[in-house]
Parts: sequence; C-alpha cells; structure tokens
Amino acid sequence: MCVYSFVQESVFPSSVCCSANMSTSNLSTVDGTDRLCVSEHAQCVQSRVLHLRQLPADISEQEVVALALPFGRVSKLITLKAKNQAFLEMASEEAAVTMVNYYTSAPPTVRSQPIFIQYSTHRELKTDNLTNQRAALQAISAAAVHSGNMASGGEGRGFAPGQSPVLRIIVENLFYPVTLEVLQQIFSKFGSVLKIITFTRNNQFQALLQFSDAVHAHHAKASLDGQNIYNGCCTLRIDFSKLSALNVKYNNDKSRDFTRADLPTGELDPAAAAFGVALPPYGAAAAFTPTTFHQHTGLSMAAVPGSLVSPPRVSLQVAPPAVHAVLLVSNLNPESVSPHCLFILFGVYGDVQRVKILFNKKENALVQMSDGTQAQLAMSHLNGQRLHGNVIRVMLSKHPVVQLPRGGAGQEEQTLTQDFSGSALHRFKKPGSKNFNNIFPPSATLHLSNIPSSVAEDVLKDLFSSSGFTVKAFKFFQKDRKMALMQLASVEEAIEALIALHDHQLDHNQHLRVSFSKSTI
Repeated sequence: MCVYSFVQESVFPSSVCCSANMSTSNLSTVDGTDRLCVSEHAQCVQSRVLHLRQLPADISEQEVVALALPFGRVSKLITLKAKNQAFLEMASEEAAVTMVNYYTSAPPTVRSQPIFIQYSTHRELKTDNLTNQRAALQAISAAAVHSGNMASGGEGRGFAPGQSPVLRIIVENLFYPVTLEVLQQIFSKFGSVLKIITFTRNNQFQALLQFSDAVHAHHAKASLDGQNIYNGCCTLRIDFSKLSALNVKYNNDKSRDFTRADLPTGELDPAAAAFGVALPPYGAAAAFTPTTFHQHTGLSMAAVPGSLVSPPRVSLQVAPPAVHAVLLVSNLNPESVSPHCLFILFGVYGDVQRVKILFNKKENALVQMSDGTQAQLAMSHLNGQRLHGNVIRVMLSKHPVVQLPRGGAGQEEQTLTQDFSGSALHRFKKPGSKNFNNIFPPSATLHLSNIPSSVAEDVLKDLFSSSGFTVKAFKFFQKDRKMALMQLASVEEAIEALIALHDHQLDHNQHLRVSFSKSTI
C-alpha cells in the first residue's frame, strides 16, 4: 500500500520504517509542492533502497549519485538536505548489496566527512514526477562520470567504465616477505579474487591480480594504493593492467587460479619460489572471505605515526608467520665458506645471531637470525643465489636455535661455530633505522656508504679491482658524496664483493658500508 504524504522535515532513524513525512529535493517537486510515495514494508532486509546519513550540508545531488555509480545505475533519488540525509534506489538489489558490503568495510568520505550507508526499510521509492526525475538523474549521472568525482572510499578517485578487472601490484620496501596468500587475503576484502600471478621484475616483487569485476578492482586500488602491508614497510603501489584477463597454467607458489583447483603445480624453480612458504591446499585460499580474513589475521586500518605524508598511510598489519629463526643453508663450497662470510651475507636481511658450519658436512650450515620474519626475508632473497661458484639452497630448519659447541669440542669444531649476537655490524639493531627501507635482492649494483670526503672515485675503484672484482661503472650521489653506486660484472661478483669489502676500513675511523641496490648506473 502506498502512503502519500505532504512533505514535512523529519529525521528517520535507521531502525524505523521511513513512513514519516520527508523533505525531498527539487527532483520530486510537482507544481511547487513536494510529494513522496513510499511502498511500505515492515521489516529491515536487503533492499534496492539505501539510506545515506551524515551527509555534508552542502553536498550536491551529483555527489550523492557519484557514491553509487560504480555499483550500478541509480533509478531514483530523494535528498533531505536539512537533515543531512538521502535515499536512493538502485536499479537492482544486487547493486545495492554490493554497495553496502563495500562501504561497510571502507566507508566513503565527502570533504573529509564519513558517510554512513545502510539498507532502507523501504522496498521502493515513488515520486509524482518520475519521468522528470529519470531525465534529471541521467543528467546528474553523466555529469558525475564526466567530472570523475567518484567518491569510493576517498575523494577524487575516478572510475572509468571499461576499466580492467586486473591490477598490477608492486611491493616497495620489501622488508618482510609477501606471499601470494597474503595478497589474496588482503584484496579479497574488496571482492572476489579469481587469479594471481607473482614475479620479480627490476629487482621488485610484483603481481598481477584479477577480480571478478572491474568495480571491485577499482575499489581495491582506491583503498589500498600507497598503504603498507606491515608497519612502515611493504608498501603497495597499484595500477590497472592493460590485460583484461589472466591466463594461469599452474597452481603453485607463484601463480594461482582460485576457480581451478584441478590445475597442475608445474615445475617450480626453487630460486623463484615465492619466499618458500608452505601453502594450504590450492583450493583453500578461495574460502577466505573478508570476514574470516579480518578475524584470523587481525587486519586493521590503524594509522602509522605522523612522520608520513598526509593523508597518513595506514598499515594493514598482517601478522608475519610464526616460524623458527634458524635457516639451513646447503650446497655451499666447503673450500671457501666461513661463518664470517655467511654472517655478512645473511646480515643484509637481518641480524645474524649464530652461524654453524656442520663439522661432518661442511657444505651445509645453520644460520640463526633474530626472528622468524628475518629468516623468511633472508630465505626469500638468497635461496638460489650463486656463492663461491655454487647455487645455494636456503630453507627453514627444524632447529629452534643454533647450539654452541660444548666445552670438550675440538678446535676445528669450535671455529666452525661462531656467536655474533654482540657484533657491532648488525644493520637493524636500532629501531626505525633507515636500513629497514633499503632491503633489496642481490644485484650487480652495490650501494656504498659512509665514504670519507677524502676518498676519491679512483681509490674505491682500485679497492674493488685489486680484490679481484670487475668494475663496470661508478657514480657518486649528487646530493651526498658519502654514498655511491658501483656496478660489477655479475650478481655473483657483487655478492662476493659485499662479503669481502663490507666494513673495510677507509681511514682511521670510517669503515665502508656495502649493500645491494635496486638501481642501475
């Protein structure tokens, strides 16, 4: 039954059917008299009609419509400007449900004011001038799309019809390992994730991720671009891919089709494995919903303290996996390897506490990091690298700690095990150190720092050349001559140069600092 009522201004609580008199916008004005007809239903259930509250006093109809357009066509609109509220009817209930689900987890803002959106108790909105309103809504919708003012979780975020459902993701400042599962769990908060492909390009961890719908991809990009997966690091840089769909051939650590549990695993190069993390059954990740992810991982949008630019980036704070901090390193060259060598190399990715080369199997060693996260990070970057002519393998050890030799151990056994817990060469012992933001995979280009002003380019080149390394290029930093880049002949050479010359004394009180660079010369 339709209830016709002349307009009077009133507020409609979310728990009450909106059958009270309402003030409408000029879209529902006939002969100077505002009238509204509401098809009355008693229960609060999913509905095409949505109730918007706490709108800015000066919000325009175009801005209200812009909130809904990414989800589908708006068929009717009633604004209650005096009460900072509005009602809009979507063309389908599915569009309304998608809109409410999305904005429940990522509330939209207009001019920095959060907007609250919920189902109305009405099943339908009816106005006396329906034909005129349709024409007006078409004009408003066209204007909203043209201006790109699509406020989906933030202001000024445009959604272009025909955008790809595939996102290209780059993870910067990769201090903690990021797995395919982590990406699936984060992005599934915004819609159904169908496929993911991960890879490394230009020394950066990247991924292609396909949603079921371009609208979901748009929302994920708008909400996650620039955010940190972990506090202060693993920053997401997101753009739309030119691909319209992904072709996934294998379900493994590097790629996954969540719609095809029957795909083979394929032959996966251990050096390219996505950080060597054990995976659940390949169909299982698809069972994660935004709710279960929220409960099981503690996903929160807590702001990182204010040294970051405004608006502040937020951290997704995904809990790093709880794993042992001890790594098993195999296929070492027993003639060349030493505890100090492994301490320097693995120390690029964390603070090494102890190193033990196995007495009876000197091609194997145990490396104990400060925590499980650092162990994961070292494993992800060093597994499959070439050291002293051998391709080394790095995996998590079952041992929780590296035991020091007992008092009766021989001299050689004691030499093969060393405790570095008190070393002055730990890179990450200072909280908030800049080193946390400069962790990169091994590369042929080295970053040199702590260079005295008295040391010239030729001195540094001669230092590396006389140590047996081929210098291909060199460049001081323009703004800070204490730092430089040096490119060697290969990644293997760069690894050995870092081991040999990190902490090399350049003058009486300054020692050279060497790390891997993401740049090239």
